[in-house]
Amino acid sequence: MVKKLFYEFIFFLVIILAVLIGSSKANGCDLFEGNWTIDDSYPMYDSKACPFIRSEFDCIKFGRTNLDYLKYRWQPSNGCVLPRFDGKGFLEKFRGKKIMYIGDSLSLNIYESLLCLLHAAVPQAKYNQVILRENVTVTFLDYGVEIVLFHSNLLVDIEVEKIGRVLKLDSIKDGQIWKNFDLLIFNTWLWYTRRPPGQQWDYVEFNGKILKDMDRVEAFRAGLKTWTKWVETDVDTTKTKVFFQGASPAHYHGSEWGEPTVNNCLNETTPVNGSTYPSGLPIPVNIVKQELQNMSKQIVNLLDITKLSQLRKDGHPSKYNGNHGMDCTHWCIGGVPDTWNQILYASLI
Repeated sequence: MVKKLFYEFIFFLVIILAVLIGSSKANGCDLFEGNWTIDDSYPMYDSKACPFIRSEFDCIKFGRTNLDYLKYRWQPSNGCVLPRFDGKGFLEKFRGKKIMYIGDSLSLNIYESLLCLLHAAVPQAKYNQVILRENVTVTFLDYGVEIVLFHSNLLVDIEVEKIGRVLKLDSIKDGQIWKNFDLLIFNTWLWYTRRPPGQQWDYVEFNGKILKDMDRVEAFRAGLKTWTKWVETDVDTTKTKVFFQGASPAHYHGSEWGEPTVNNCLNETTPVNGSTYPSGLPIPVNIVKQELQNMSKQIVNLLDITKLSQLRKDGHPSKYNGNHGMDCTHWCIGGVPDTWNQILYASLI
């Protein structure tokens, strides 16, 4: 009798857990609202054992000694459950399939995080890595899973013409490559705001006109409109799952989080308290949401990582990045991008 009651109790717990996990996908459960809490079971992997981390993200290798930033787990609000990342489950789900991250160096951040999460789950699994200029392909051979980073700072085209480099806000030629993948995760924003010498174009072509420059926010909106139209017309979303990764925040101005005398992220060792960021959300957040809502079909999933990442002023490489300067834009690996992938995984299961 006691044994029967024990098994009934275990069965009841399993059912409750399944309901809770399922609730993370329900309309009433927002995985992007919450707060960071200490969890001694973190980090999810040892970064020293990951062969995929580039120097600019390898904070421990380059001398970061305060490792508390690795111990924070994202806890969604209202009792929502964010499942722990299951690397083996991810590989099984995408067995024989192809995944692509498309975007700038923040796509590289989340890309390398995923590779580390998967490698930690199957450390003995064979893999093959091919690097072609700024594009990377890693294939987990035992599973036939191909994971690609496609470098595209703006998503739309830049072409070299007689007058110089022309940003073509109405054109996405690389889409012919992208659309053949089973899972696509896009990101852009950072490079739309760059000025010379970092600016990647000399002229802008928009609505049939050649311009020397234009409002950068409007250029971003125009490029995003072109991208959403491309998704609607060129991507078979019955076969391909599409995500857009929200803007990743930087932390160079302490006034944004209530410390006006702070000029960078170097000595930041804890997240912002609570679940709100004092300076509010950055410009691209609403633009992205508006353009996704304006699509004729709601076929793009928003990986809305901006707010939860704003709270992590402690998560950047700062000077611990192999002489790449003070970096409060990108993120240490392991670290915050692992949570981005954790939420991505929760959205797929």
